[in-house]
Amino acid sequence: METTLEVLTTRRGRREAHSHWPDEVKARIASESLRPGATVNEVAKRYGLKANHLSSWRTLARQGKLVLPEPEDAVEFAAMVVEPPAPEPPAAKQTSRAEIVVGSVTIRLEEGASAARIAAIARALAAAT
Repeated sequence: METTLEVLTTRRGRREAHSHWPDEVKARIASESLRPGATVNEVAKRYGLKANHLSSWRTLARQGKLVLPEPEDAVEFAAMVVEPPAPEPPAAKQTSRAEIVVGSVTIRLEEGASAARIAAIARALAAAT
């Protein structure tokens, strides 16, 4: 009994296997893979690429050898330095409060009372006596 064996392959010739992608296309695809939520595998599959090719394009972009297009929804980041909070300054010495004594009445003014406030109290006392 005679048997025939046929082998079907999708492999192309060695020259046809390597597609040349223009830098603009590489940059656009690499940029797409950098968007939030995108994965290298997903983007590579969409364009019929191997994930390692896309990863190498991303590396070229990081090295500045492949210029990525400006993203449509550009997000800018700023450096931020987090430092521990500054220690509280030591409590100031308690200052004495001004007191006005008239007979059996003592008026204690709040700390830092303004000159205008003290003058107003002095006028009120002068008018009352």
